[in-house]
Amino acid sequence: MHFKIWIADWFAWINNKMGGDLEKIQKVGEYFVEVWKAAGVDTKKVEVIWASEAMDKEYWKRALMIAKNTTVKRATRAITIMGRREGELSEVAQYFYPIMQANDAFHLEVDICQLGLDQRRAGMLARDAAEKLKWKKPVIVSHHMLMSLQGMKEPEGFDENKNIDKEISSKMSKSRPETCIYVHDSFEEIQKKLRNAFCPEKAVDNNPILDYCKHIILRKFHSIKISRKKPGDILEFHSYHDLEKAYRAGEIHPLDLKIAVGEYLDRAIAPIREHFEHGKARLLYETVKGQEITR
Repeated sequence: MHFKIWIADWFAWINNKMGGDLEKIQKVGEYFVEVWKAAGVDTKKVEVIWASEAMDKEYWKRALMIAKNTTVKRATRAITIMGRREGELSEVAQYFYPIMQANDAFHLEVDICQLGLDQRRAGMLARDAAEKLKWKKPVIVSHHMLMSLQGMKEPEGFDENKNIDKEISSKMSKSRPETCIYVHDSFEEIQKKLRNAFCPEKAVDNNPILDYCKHIILRKFHSIKISRKKPGDILEFHSYHDLEKAYRAGEIHPLDLKIAVGEYLDRAIAPIREHFEHGKARLLYETVKGQEITR
Protein backbone atom coordinates (compact mmCIF):
# COMPACT_ATOMS: atom_id res chain seq x y z
CA MET A 1 0.00 0.00 0.00
CA HIS A 2 1.36 3.41 -1.00
CA PHE A 3 0.33 6.60 0.79
CA LYS A 4 0.32 10.12 -0.60
CA ILE A 5 -0.03 13.34 1.40
CA TRP A 6 -1.38 16.26 -0.62
CA ILE A 7 -0.07 19.62 0.61
CA ALA A 8 -2.84 21.86 -0.72
CA ASP A 9 -1.01 25.18 -0.76
CA TRP A 10 -2.92 26.66 -3.68
CA PHE A 11 -6.21 25.63 -2.05
CA ALA A 12 -5.23 27.49 1.12
CA TRP A 13 -4.30 30.47 -1.05
CA ILE A 14 -7.76 30.48 -2.67
CA ASN A 15 -9.31 30.20 0.80
CA ASN A 16 -7.27 33.20 2.02
CA LYS A 17 -5.50 31.29 4.76
CA MET A 18 -2.62 33.18 6.39
CA GLY A 19 -4.10 36.38 5.00
CA GLY A 20 -3.84 35.02 1.45
CA ASP A 21 -0.02 35.19 1.52
CA LEU A 22 1.22 32.22 -0.55
CA GLU A 23 4.76 32.38 0.82
CA LYS A 24 3.45 32.14 4.39
CA ILE A 25 1.10 29.33 3.39
CA GLN A 26 3.97 27.30 1.95
CA LYS A 27 6.00 27.84 5.10
CA VAL A 28 3.06 26.45 7.07
CA GLY A 29 3.03 23.48 4.67
CA GLU A 30 6.68 22.80 5.53
CA TYR A 31 5.73 23.01 9.20
CA PHE A 32 2.90 20.47 8.72
CA VAL A 33 5.35 18.00 7.17
CA GLU A 34 7.72 18.51 10.10
CA VAL A 35 4.88 17.86 12.58
CA TRP A 36 3.99 14.60 10.84
CA LYS A 37 7.62 13.51 10.89
CA ALA A 38 7.81 14.28 14.61
CA ALA A 39 4.60 12.30 15.13
CA GLY A 40 6.19 9.24 13.53
CA VAL A 41 5.19 9.48 9.86
CA ASP A 42 7.95 7.92 7.76
CA THR A 43 8.33 10.29 4.79
CA LYS A 44 10.37 7.60 3.01
CA LYS A 45 7.22 5.49 2.83
CA VAL A 46 4.74 8.34 2.42
CA GLU A 47 4.94 10.49 -0.70
CA VAL A 48 4.57 14.21 0.00
CA ILE A 49 3.11 16.09 -2.97
CA TRP A 50 2.69 19.86 -3.19
CA ALA A 51 -0.38 21.01 -5.13
CA SER A 52 1.46 23.97 -6.65
CA GLU A 53 4.07 21.63 -8.14
CA ALA A 54 1.66 18.93 -9.32
CA MET A 55 -0.98 21.03 -11.08
CA ASP A 56 0.19 20.54 -14.66
CA LYS A 57 -1.55 20.75 -18.04
CA GLU A 58 -3.33 17.42 -17.51
CA TYR A 59 -4.58 18.55 -14.10
CA TRP A 60 -6.30 21.61 -15.54
CA LYS A 61 -7.68 19.70 -18.53
CA ARG A 62 -9.31 17.20 -16.17
CA ALA A 63 -10.56 20.03 -13.94
CA LEU A 64 -12.29 21.62 -16.94
CA MET A 65 -13.87 18.29 -17.84
CA ILE A 66 -15.29 18.01 -14.32
CA ALA A 67 -16.45 21.64 -14.43
CA LYS A 68 -18.25 21.09 -17.74
CA ASN A 69 -20.16 18.22 -16.14
CA THR A 70 -21.08 20.12 -12.96
CA THR A 71 -23.88 22.66 -12.64
CA VAL A 72 -23.24 26.07 -11.10
CA LYS A 73 -25.77 25.24 -8.38
CA ARG A 74 -23.98 22.00 -7.49
CA ALA A 75 -20.54 23.63 -7.36
CA THR A 76 -21.86 26.51 -5.26
CA ARG A 77 -23.46 24.08 -2.81
CA ALA A 78 -20.07 22.38 -2.37
CA ILE A 79 -18.40 25.65 -1.35
CA THR A 80 -18.99 24.69 2.30
CA ILE A 81 -15.94 22.38 2.08
CA MET A 82 -13.93 25.59 2.46
CA GLY A 83 -15.54 26.18 5.85
CA ARG A 84 -17.56 29.02 4.36
CA ARG A 85 -21.19 29.55 3.44
CA GLU A 86 -22.40 30.70 0.04
CA GLY A 87 -23.02 34.25 1.24
CA GLU A 88 -19.40 34.59 2.37
CA LEU A 89 -17.92 34.22 -1.12
CA SER A 90 -16.20 37.33 -2.44
CA GLU A 91 -13.78 36.11 -5.15
CA VAL A 92 -14.29 34.19 -8.40
CA ALA A 93 -11.30 31.96 -7.50
CA GLN A 94 -13.31 30.50 -4.61
CA TYR A 95 -15.69 28.89 -7.11
CA PHE A 96 -12.74 26.90 -8.52
CA TYR A 97 -12.13 25.23 -5.15
CA PRO A 98 -14.75 22.40 -5.22
CA ILE A 99 -13.84 21.46 -8.80
CA MET A 100 -10.13 21.40 -7.97
CA GLN A 101 -10.69 19.26 -4.89
CA ALA A 102 -12.92 16.83 -6.77
CA ASN A 103 -10.09 16.54 -9.30
CA ASP A 104 -7.44 15.65 -6.72
CA ALA A 105 -8.39 11.99 -6.37
CA PHE A 106 -8.11 11.49 -10.14
CA HIS A 107 -4.89 13.44 -10.58
CA LEU A 108 -3.19 11.64 -7.69
CA GLU A 109 -4.40 8.30 -9.11
CA VAL A 110 -5.51 7.00 -5.73
CA ASP A 111 -7.91 4.15 -5.06
CA ILE A 112 -8.94 5.49 -1.65
CA CYS A 113 -9.22 9.22 -0.96
CA GLN A 114 -9.21 10.10 2.74
CA LEU A 115 -10.84 13.36 3.81
CA GLY A 116 -12.41 14.91 6.86
CA LEU A 117 -16.19 14.68 7.15
CA ASP A 118 -16.37 18.40 6.34
CA GLN A 119 -15.06 17.57 2.84
CA ARG A 120 -17.88 15.11 2.12
CA ARG A 121 -19.42 17.21 -0.64
CA ALA A 122 -16.14 17.25 -2.58
CA GLY A 123 -16.08 13.46 -2.51
CA MET A 124 -19.67 13.28 -3.73
CA LEU A 125 -18.83 15.73 -6.51
CA ALA A 126 -15.86 13.58 -7.57
CA ARG A 127 -17.90 10.37 -7.68
CA ASP A 128 -20.72 12.02 -9.63
CA ALA A 129 -18.24 13.42 -12.15
CA ALA A 130 -16.61 9.99 -12.51
CA GLU A 131 -19.96 8.42 -13.33
CA LYS A 132 -20.76 11.05 -15.98
CA LEU A 133 -17.29 10.88 -17.53
CA LYS A 134 -17.02 7.07 -17.31
CA TRP A 135 -13.95 7.30 -15.06
CA LYS A 136 -13.08 4.91 -12.25
CA LYS A 137 -14.92 6.03 -9.11
CA PRO A 138 -12.60 6.72 -6.16
CA VAL A 139 -13.51 5.31 -2.76
CA ILE A 140 -14.07 8.29 -0.45
CA VAL A 141 -13.41 7.80 3.27
CA SER A 142 -14.86 10.67 5.31
CA HIS A 143 -13.14 10.69 8.69
CA HIS A 144 -14.51 11.75 12.05
CA MET A 145 -13.31 15.14 13.28
CA LEU A 146 -12.50 15.78 16.92
CA MET A 147 -15.20 17.77 18.66
CA SER A 148 -14.57 21.22 20.06
CA LEU A 149 -13.75 21.17 23.76
CA GLN A 150 -16.70 23.55 24.18
CA GLY A 151 -19.10 20.81 23.11
CA MET A 152 -21.68 20.40 20.37
CA LYS A 153 -22.99 23.45 18.52
CA GLU A 154 -26.16 23.98 16.53
CA PRO A 155 -26.00 23.28 12.76
CA GLU A 156 -24.54 26.17 10.77
CA GLY A 157 -25.48 25.10 7.26
CA PHE A 158 -22.45 23.07 6.12
CA ASP A 159 -24.39 19.95 5.08
CA GLU A 160 -27.96 18.99 4.24
CA ASN A 161 -27.76 16.11 6.75
CA LYS A 162 -28.47 17.73 10.14
CA ASN A 163 -26.38 15.28 12.16
CA ILE A 164 -23.38 15.68 9.86
CA ASP A 165 -23.94 19.45 9.85
CA LYS A 166 -23.81 19.49 13.66
CA GLU A 167 -20.58 17.49 13.69
CA ILE A 168 -18.94 19.79 11.13
CA SER A 169 -20.17 22.91 12.94
CA SER A 170 -18.81 21.56 16.24
CA LYS A 171 -15.29 20.63 15.15
CA MET A 172 -12.34 22.13 16.99
CA SER A 173 -10.92 25.31 15.48
CA LYS A 174 -7.23 26.28 15.28
CA SER A 175 -8.23 29.95 15.35
CA ARG A 176 -9.95 29.42 18.74
CA PRO A 177 -7.34 27.95 21.14
CA GLU A 178 -9.91 27.15 23.82
CA THR A 179 -11.62 24.64 21.52
CA CYS A 180 -8.67 22.33 20.91
CA ILE A 181 -5.33 20.93 22.04
CA TYR A 182 -2.25 22.10 20.14
CA VAL A 183 0.78 19.86 19.66
CA HIS A 184 2.86 22.61 21.30
CA ASP A 185 0.69 22.92 24.42
CA SER A 186 2.48 22.36 27.72
CA PHE A 187 1.13 19.90 30.27
CA GLU A 188 -0.26 22.84 32.26
CA GLU A 189 -1.98 24.30 29.20
CA ILE A 190 -3.52 20.95 28.34
CA GLN A 191 -4.88 20.51 31.86
CA LYS A 192 -6.26 24.07 31.92
CA LYS A 193 -8.10 23.60 28.63
CA LEU A 194 -9.53 20.26 29.72
CA ARG A 195 -10.68 21.59 33.09
CA ASN A 196 -12.71 24.22 31.24
CA ALA A 197 -14.02 21.73 28.69
CA PHE A 198 -17.63 20.59 28.36
CA CYS A 199 -18.02 17.23 30.12
CA PRO A 200 -21.40 16.75 31.85
CA GLU A 201 -21.59 14.07 34.51
CA LYS A 202 -22.98 10.75 33.21
CA ALA A 203 -23.49 12.24 29.70
CA VAL A 204 -21.76 10.21 26.98
CA ASP A 205 -23.32 11.72 23.86
CA ASN A 206 -21.51 14.71 22.37
CA ASN A 207 -18.91 14.65 25.14
CA PRO A 208 -15.57 16.01 23.81
CA ILE A 209 -13.49 14.42 26.59
CA LEU A 210 -14.85 10.98 25.76
CA ASP A 211 -14.30 11.82 22.08
CA TYR A 212 -10.57 12.21 22.78
CA CYS A 213 -10.60 8.89 24.67
CA LYS A 214 -12.25 7.03 21.80
CA HIS A 215 -10.33 8.46 18.86
CA ILE A 216 -6.89 9.19 20.31
CA ILE A 217 -6.08 7.67 23.69
CA LEU A 218 -7.50 4.16 23.32
CA ARG A 219 -6.20 3.92 19.75
CA LYS A 220 -2.69 4.94 20.71
CA PHE A 221 -2.29 3.46 24.20
CA HIS A 222 -4.92 0.65 24.00
CA SER A 223 -5.99 1.32 27.59
CA ILE A 224 -6.62 4.17 30.00
CA LYS A 225 -6.18 4.30 33.79
CA ILE A 226 -8.27 6.75 35.79
CA SER A 227 -7.42 7.57 39.41
CA ARG A 228 -10.29 8.40 41.73
CA LYS A 229 -10.24 10.38 44.99
CA LYS A 230 -9.29 7.53 47.29
CA PRO A 231 -5.52 6.73 47.06
CA GLY A 232 -4.94 3.53 45.10
CA ASP A 233 -8.47 3.55 43.70
CA ILE A 234 -7.69 3.19 39.99
CA LEU A 235 -10.01 2.11 37.20
CA GLU A 236 -8.51 0.70 34.00
CA PHE A 237 -10.33 0.33 30.70
CA HIS A 238 -9.22 -1.51 27.57
CA SER A 239 -12.23 -0.67 25.40
CA TYR A 240 -14.26 2.44 24.74
CA HIS A 241 -17.47 0.49 25.30
CA ASP A 242 -16.51 -0.29 28.91
CA LEU A 243 -15.32 3.27 29.56
CA GLU A 244 -18.54 4.75 28.22
CA LYS A 245 -20.63 2.32 30.26
CA ALA A 246 -18.80 3.22 33.48
CA TYR A 247 -19.07 6.95 32.83
CA ARG A 248 -22.78 6.71 32.08
CA ALA A 249 -23.27 4.83 35.35
CA GLY A 250 -21.57 7.62 37.30
CA GLU A 251 -18.56 5.50 38.30
CA ILE A 252 -16.18 8.16 36.96
CA HIS A 253 -16.26 11.81 38.02
CA PRO A 254 -15.78 14.29 35.12
CA LEU A 255 -12.75 15.90 36.79
CA ASP A 256 -11.05 12.52 37.31
CA LEU A 257 -11.61 11.73 33.62
CA LYS A 258 -10.26 15.12 32.54
CA ILE A 259 -7.11 14.72 34.63
CA ALA A 260 -6.43 11.27 33.17
CA VAL A 261 -7.07 12.41 29.61
CA GLY A 262 -4.69 15.33 30.12
CA GLU A 263 -1.92 12.99 31.26
CA TYR A 264 -2.34 10.69 28.25
CA LEU A 265 -2.57 13.56 25.77
CA ASP A 266 0.64 15.01 27.20
CA ARG A 267 2.37 11.65 26.72
CA ALA A 268 1.24 11.61 23.09
CA ILE A 269 2.20 15.22 22.40
CA ALA A 270 5.47 15.46 24.34
CA PRO A 271 7.74 13.96 21.61
CA ILE A 272 6.34 16.42 19.04
CA ARG A 273 6.61 19.37 21.41
CA GLU A 274 10.21 18.46 22.26
CA HIS A 275 11.11 18.00 18.57
CA PHE A 276 10.30 21.67 17.96
CA GLU A 277 12.51 22.91 20.78
CA HIS A 278 15.73 22.51 18.81
CA GLY A 279 17.45 23.23 15.49
CA LYS A 280 15.67 23.71 12.18
CA ALA A 281 12.32 22.59 13.59
CA ARG A 282 12.42 25.31 16.25
CA LEU A 283 13.18 28.03 13.68
CA LEU A 284 10.33 26.76 11.51
CA TYR A 285 7.90 26.79 14.42
CA GLU A 286 8.96 30.29 15.49
CA THR A 287 8.31 31.53 11.95
CA VAL A 288 4.87 29.94 11.76
CA LYS A 289 3.90 30.95 15.30
CA GLY A 290 4.31 34.60 14.39
CA GLN A 291 1.84 34.38 11.51
CA GLU A 292 -1.80 35.36 11.62
CA ILE A 293 -4.17 32.41 11.94
CA THR A 294 -7.26 32.88 9.78
CA ARG A 295 -10.43 30.82 9.52
